[in-house]
Amino acid sequence: MAAEIKTVGVIGAGTMGNGIAQVFAQSGFTVRLHDASTPAIDRAIKTIDKSLSKFIEKGKISAESKIEILNRLKPASRIEELADCDYVVEAVVENLDIKRAIFTALDTITRPDVILTSNTSSISITTLGAFTKRPQLVLGMHFMNPVPLMTLVETIRGQATSDAAMATATELCKTLGKIPVEAADYPGFIANRILMPMINEAIFAVMEGVGTPEAIDQVMKLGMNHPMGPLTLADFIGLDVCLAILEVLHTGLGDPKYRACPLLRRMVAAGQLGRKSGKGFYNY
Repeated sequence: MAAEIKTVGVIGAGTMGNGIAQVFAQSGFTVRLHDASTPAIDRAIKTIDKSLSKFIEKGKISAESKIEILNRLKPASRIEELADCDYVVEAVVENLDIKRAIFTALDTITRPDVILTSNTSSISITTLGAFTKRPQLVLGMHFMNPVPLMTLVETIRGQATSDAAMATATELCKTLGKIPVEAADYPGFIANRILMPMINEAIFAVMEGVGTPEAIDQVMKLGMNHPMGPLTLADFIGLDVCLAILEVLHTGLGDPKYRACPLLRRMVAAGQLGRKSGKGFYNY
């Protein structure tokens, strides 16, 4: 039951991990934030500090609340420090081997009744569950970026995930002020199954000279009422992440319509990854 969850482990202190850690700490949970890199944990806490300061400026939280939230964040340089957690969210890179090592370790470290979840945007939850002795307690919690602002969480049921585990995750999402939407365990789930082919098609349109990135984004914003165009969004997500998700879709579903655009491959090979590298379809 969600009411019995007091301490939450978050693994991965990158963009998604620090956002997830922030929303749990804001909702009153003690958060053990683990990353293999100690400097990454320090950067994450500074990012959370800045984010909370913005909430103070907007009048959403008080200065006192900010101090309490930061005090609930506990850096954990070793994964073993998550032993007393009541619930865990893994938010590392989309790499199956790294996730396998984490889920295998968590299965040994945490109590056998603890639910283990992944923020994966495309990797099979059934596969992750199979790395543990508790597949019925493994599920997906796919938060949207930026986590403190976006209300959607895709909850993904693996082949063995129990109804009770899904109910706990659903209740927990609501405690965080999020809206959970359940998706089945197919490549890309719902969000990326629909989003990535659209981004990929926009990249094909650039490659084929159908329109400039600016023109394509304007059409989607003004004509389809999207808050940002697909190429701006691709830069925001990271072109390497977009490519990785398309690879999962293409391999998992075997349909050529999911093949990544050659221009996307070329840009990733050149290190043009979007915002995080300073250059993608736009310069930053």
